[in-house]
Amino acid sequence: MFVVADTFHIGRVYRKSLYREYTDSTYTTLKPRPPQWEHLGFLGPLLRAQVGDTIRVVFRNNTHHPATMHPHGVFYSKDSEGAPSADGTSGADKADDGVPPGGTHVYIWPVPERAGPAEHDPSSILWMYHSHADEDRDVNSGLMGPMIVSRRGTARPDGTPQDVDRELIVSFHEMDENMSWHLEHNIATYTGKARKPEPMELVFFHPFGLSNFKESMNGFLFGHLPGLTMRLGDRVRWYLMATTNFEVHAPHWHGNTVVIGGMRTDVASLQTMEMVVADMVVDNPGTWLFHCHVRDHLNAGMQAHYTVTTRAAGQ
Repeated sequence: MFVVADTFHIGRVYRKSLYREYTDSTYTTLKPRPPQWEHLGFLGPLLRAQVGDTIRVVFRNNTHHPATMHPHGVFYSKDSEGAPSADGTSGADKADDGVPPGGTHVYIWPVPERAGPAEHDPSSILWMYHSHADEDRDVNSGLMGPMIVSRRGTARPDGTPQDVDRELIVSFHEMDENMSWHLEHNIATYTGKARKPEPMELVFFHPFGLSNFKESMNGFLFGHLPGLTMRLGDRVRWYLMATTNFEVHAPHWHGNTVVIGGMRTDVASLQTMEMVVADMVVDNPGTWLFHCHVRDHLNAGMQAHYTVTTRAAGQ
């Protein structure tokens, strides 16, 4: 099995570069993640906004490689794009393109009307952010996170949408560990043999290369994703997304149905870097399978469970 470490396979544990939130500007104490968001796994911290807000992120790069934060959907100037290109800019407009190890950059992202839900969208929608210094290596190393934007005036003081009882974010996340910044570290640490792999080993059709394609949900495989919990009768909003690899997913909920784009279904369509919002009114208690219906992805571990509990009297 590709989840077992041996001389020829890294196994199920890999070093990652991850976005994490700290309690203050010393960047010494991680901010605890509340229980309702434990299911985010290796995704970065959830960023929230309503239309009309401005998101300000102070980003410190504690990795050993350049990294950035590039947002989808929201507004940004060239100094907050977080992606290098031959765009003719210079000076401060290039400082965001690749924050060096130990460096800090402030990203400013206004949230105009066009970044919020459209007329036929639900009251909140999903965007994402990810590193774009070396996009393939950055994202496959783990640098990706979610943003939720609500329609103006529709969110509670804590940022959650008023018409939702429970929010869940799941990234159908194919990780190509052959592209990771940490590949050689992972080989040395988990196979017991330090070496630089040959290029031919890193392709999909080579046994070693294939073993490093991990079909995960928020970084977990084979039913280990924790925290997908809700109560009978809850209005649950599922935010789904995919990553940068050759990804075509078919998320499928057993036991309950959802509404996506005004259509009732129990299977969603999710392609490369796509973001989908699905609303569920839970009517069937139990523990239910939630998985990708692409056969190879399901067999490789892209499966989890969600649990619906009954409400206590008076709730």
